[in-house]
Amino acid sequence: MEPGGGDGLVPAGAGSLLYFAYGSNLLRERLLLSSPSAALWAVARLQDFKLAFGHHQGRISPLWHGGTATIVQSPGDEVWGIIWKMNASNLSSLDKQEGVEDGIYVPIEVNVHTQAGEVLTCRSYQMCDCVCGPPSPQYKKVICMGAKQNGLPMEYQKILEAIETNNYAGPVPILEEIEAATKAKKINSA
Repeated sequence: MEPGGGDGLVPAGAGSLLYFAYGSNLLRERLLLSSPSAALWAVARLQDFKLAFGHHQGRISPLWHGGTATIVQSPGDEVWGIIWKMNASNLSSLDKQEGVEDGIYVPIEVNVHTQAGEVLTCRSYQMCDCVCGPPSPQYKKVICMGAKQNGLPMEYQKILEAIETNNYAGPVPILEEIEAATKAKKINSA
């Protein structure tokens, strides 16, 4: 999907797009694994949707060992997230991360409201055939770290912290990869 190509996306500059993240991609280090060009654009909220967790067709995520985030229409509710600006060249790797080819998530366009009052059309993702199920503590940790890292409203951070998990206690290699990237960033910026 090319910005400005009649698809309704607001052009973010030549060859770039705006992506609204609400799950594990709230955390910069997680998103950079698949989309190295991503840069923070704005904190934003999606109205009339709620955050939910589940399994595609009832299958637990082998990556996260629990439910993963999705958004579902829910009048009066809102989901806070991050708008990332990224090169359109990262779109295929982002789609792959989200399981688009496997039919796990489908790309959608959402209109989000920035804290400055702008309404922007962004790419986001919604799970197909979602069967509700709690996330692993490790997945929840990444979402909460991203919410804190990017300054989502404190009330919303408290909602995220209160999410019930499935208490999975085994290894989660993707979390180890994210923590290694976070640690490397701290060492490089010291």
